[in-house]
Amino acid sequence: MRLLRFFAFFALHFLFSVSLFAQGSIQQASDQSQAVFEKVRSSIPTFSPSEYVNPFIGTGGHGHTFPGATAPFGMIQLSPDTRRDDWDGSSGYHYSDSLIYGFSHTHLSGTGVPDYCDLLLVPQYGKAKIQPGYQVGENGYGAKFSHQNEVAKPGYYSVKFDNGTHVELIAGDRAGYHVYTFPDKKAKKFVLIDLDHRDRVLEASLEISGKQLIKGKRISQSWANEQHFYFALETSIPFKKAKRVGGKGQNKWLLEFPKSAKTVMLRVGISAVDEAGAMSNLKAELTDWNKDGLRAKTVSKWNKELSKILVSTENPENMTIFYTALYHSFIAPNLFSDSDGRYRGRDNQIHSVSDGQRYTVFSLWDTYRGANPLFTITQQKRTNEFIQTFLRQYKEGGDLPVWELAGNETECMIGYHSVSVIADAYVKGIQDYDANLALEAMKNTARLKEYAKDEFHRKGYISSAEEPESVSKTLEYAYDDFCIAQMAKAMGQDSIYKAFYPHSFNFVNVFDPSTQFMRARRSGQWFMPFNPTEVNFNYTEANSWQYSFAAPQHVELMANLFGGRSGLEKKLDSLFQASAGLSGREQADITGLIGQYAHGNEPSHHIAYLYNYTQHPEKGQRYIRQILKEMYHNAPDGLSGNEDCGQMSAWYVLSALGFYPITPGTPFYETGIPLFEASTIRLENGNTIQIRARNFSPKNTYVHGVTWNGVRVDKRLDHNELMKGGTLVFVLSDSPLKITETLPEFFKVDVPEKWLPAPFITTTERVFEDKLKVGFDMVSVNSDDLNFIFYQIDDETWETYEKPFFIDKSCTIRFRGQRRSGDKKIANGAVIEQQFIKRDPSVHLQLAKAYSSQYAASGDNALIDGIKGGKEFRTGDWQGYYGTDVVATVTFDEARQLSQFGASMIRDQRSWIFFPKAISVEISEDGTNFKALPEIKIAEPNSKDKNPETLEFVVDSNATSTVKAIRYVVKNSGVCPDWHLGKGNPTWLFLDELIFR
Repeated sequence: MRLLRFFAFFALHFLFSVSLFAQGSIQQASDQSQAVFEKVRSSIPTFSPSEYVNPFIGTGGHGHTFPGATAPFGMIQLSPDTRRDDWDGSSGYHYSDSLIYGFSHTHLSGTGVPDYCDLLLVPQYGKAKIQPGYQVGENGYGAKFSHQNEVAKPGYYSVKFDNGTHVELIAGDRAGYHVYTFPDKKAKKFVLIDLDHRDRVLEASLEISGKQLIKGKRISQSWANEQHFYFALETSIPFKKAKRVGGKGQNKWLLEFPKSAKTVMLRVGISAVDEAGAMSNLKAELTDWNKDGLRAKTVSKWNKELSKILVSTENPENMTIFYTALYHSFIAPNLFSDSDGRYRGRDNQIHSVSDGQRYTVFSLWDTYRGANPLFTITQQKRTNEFIQTFLRQYKEGGDLPVWELAGNETECMIGYHSVSVIADAYVKGIQDYDANLALEAMKNTARLKEYAKDEFHRKGYISSAEEPESVSKTLEYAYDDFCIAQMAKAMGQDSIYKAFYPHSFNFVNVFDPSTQFMRARRSGQWFMPFNPTEVNFNYTEANSWQYSFAAPQHVELMANLFGGRSGLEKKLDSLFQASAGLSGREQADITGLIGQYAHGNEPSHHIAYLYNYTQHPEKGQRYIRQILKEMYHNAPDGLSGNEDCGQMSAWYVLSALGFYPITPGTPFYETGIPLFEASTIRLENGNTIQIRARNFSPKNTYVHGVTWNGVRVDKRLDHNELMKGGTLVFVLSDSPLKITETLPEFFKVDVPEKWLPAPFITTTERVFEDKLKVGFDMVSVNSDDLNFIFYQIDDETWETYEKPFFIDKSCTIRFRGQRRSGDKKIANGAVIEQQFIKRDPSVHLQLAKAYSSQYAASGDNALIDGIKGGKEFRTGDWQGYYGTDVVATVTFDEARQLSQFGASMIRDQRSWIFFPKAISVEISEDGTNFKALPEIKIAEPNSKDKNPETLEFVVDSNATSTVKAIRYVVKNSGVCPDWHLGKGNPTWLFLDELIFR
């Protein structure tokens, strides 16, 4: 039947295409062939796109998806658990595993952090096992299985274990069925209820009512700091016994069923509010034991959602990849309000909605780029509800969500991209919410004094000395403020527009014109050493290559920084053609490499479309087609990176249709190249968008023209025009389109009069021995700029900078930019401060153990350079040593009178950075013979020591000593202790200075 429908659907599009291409003009073809299209469509059987979905895509590799049963945007996700934790087990399941521990009720789709997997149910027969066997072969619960005996479909999952037990899972919106069919009629049957599985349990309880009803709760801590989960569970037949098992402190119960029971069914409702809410959800959806009826309802819901986009292709694999991508795009966000409208808010209080739904799981750093814009086309009603959820969270928690999970703000990732989602919806006419409240929430969230937002707004960039991931935060804050400005402009709020729009240009302040990369600034200087392939804490899950194109709000200005159209083209060519090697810290998220382009993580997703701003857009079309074909497959490892709650798949959906938004917050999409010959988008307003590829064939991989309703499209599509319905036609060819018209090399860019770039120091050294040459520079964004730089050394008078000068002492230099028109001052930039240290050349340091290159601080002399680190190890002034002691010798040309010795350290145990177990110091009067001082002993690490802390550990000699040399051994604390997440792994030592006073 599936094959029949495929060929019937393809025949529909084929006949439509024949009619289309036979005409002399695209508009005429569109008009005359639409009737053919509709006539053929009406003659074929009902199309069921859910039949093309393969939920196993992404369950292998680093996709982090789950194969279990769920409804579109549903609250419950019934799925097998094959892993208790670890990164590739974030969803609870990984295709490489061969043991299923049981079946739980909540799962995250494609995230990079583990959580959920609440209420594990374990069917067993014969002899009950109450402790998990986390390795195959251990004597614990969990059963071996083969993928040949697994079936996964939208709303349905089944598996037959090697021991013969057959399991089926069927999900509705807030409730679902478990069906356990046992092979042995004579053996005892059990279902283990495990509330300890996965996360740390804060509180758990279970109440048994009679012989068929159980209610309970589980409050746990993991990624979500306090997740509330409540359930109501009914059994199809009475259980004989129910008892608590597992020993003191464990939260496990064992249900025993009669030996004669062949099949045991369970129906479970869940809630984040209370047991009554779970029971209400159960009764609202499951009034009987008709599992097939629920499955049919959920399949119908999936077909309704998936049929919003119809595609045809000769390649059934592409059909599967496409509809699975659309399926993954529609799993999250998840329902969070109960059937009676109650929900748990960000304030941990119970609230109620009288209309619409409350949602959770907002992976906004990922999804604002493509998934949320896809929703503005396919899920307009839900988009309104998502934004209404944001605004409730703002009133409950004081800010808009960043990465909200189960009523908890995790503060995971960076930026405040809920403002992008809101602005994008608003400018596209999706406005069923309090827009004034939304703008207030956007403005106030941006101005919170957290994560260096105030420094960004005050200075125009974030210094690496103040905040980790400073480059990424500068770039993404600039984009977010652009979105706030667009929203304000559309609402006629001119004062807010003028306040935020200038910040959208601040990306210029981390652009280094000498290297043409976005780089970290340590206050007024560029962060050194610099390698654009290096993954370090100046960027978020990326390197400089990937973030150097992260100014989609002002592509024209970004292109000008690279040297105009041809400069942007060369930069893009270099990105895609560079060596694919990465350096620096390990970052498993950076995958799917084409050169230094990384499709496996979101910062790269818009980049191929930037070729539209060059003279050769066909290069972008080539890479888009390559990504569609090489980074997505009908296989468990068919995703090049984390699914990330739909973003990876949304990129495929939009790009396969032929367009993609590079700047959400504006109503525009960049054109690409469609993967399918014919596609149809059914809009909620009743209109349709017909997408047709003229001259479609495997060899025709270039676009020669695009029209919308017969009118030529340059490079962008307007969302509001698309919503009116019509036909989008791509004319394909086997050769690139030669652009014959003369285009200006540089783009005309208008920047606010009172905005000017922040100047920077060209000198790379901070520490010097004799004298140091200091120079300044400033990026020019317009050729007619009249920008000046003023500087001050310590408390001396301010000078106008004209040429480099020398300093010969430790000092602090302050400087600022100024824009003038003649003698009139138009704008003053913020004062920037840079400290320079003249190092004593008679002090020498020898290190016996190598420091980590990614935590080098100022290099070989960092531990004697006088530069102190702050309370954040990632800011670049701490030197790190992994799994080893620090062994160092300090010598002096002339002996010194010293009495105190030691080291300055930082501890951040969440990041595996511990204080040492001890520090030993030996001093020498002659540089040859050493005398040991009393060893500095340090308390063993404690699980309660959570917050970062900096301390000096020192030892005093009995009297001032004449010292020629000092030998230090800072002893690593060993492996992470048993209570630590990294149990058994090596630990880090971080120092900023060796102490001798």
